[in-house]
Amino acid sequence: MAAARPVYRACKSCQFITEDTVCPRCGGDTTKEWQGIVAIADYEKSEIAKKMGITANGTYALKVR
Repeated sequence: MAAARPVYRACKSCQFITEDTVCPRCGGDTTKEWQGIVAIADYEKSEIAKKMGITANGTYALKVR
């Protein structure tokens, strides 16, 4: 039997993607309602991270409801 796939959630505040109901980065609430994904490897050099206001490396949702 195959293992259940994890349910990924996105933080409503910082858009960080996690499996938790509370964001481990900022403590905000998370939701299953999100779209798109971006992985930031070096936020200090990333133009996308700057535009999104991201200040830590990680995986983020592009749109969170």
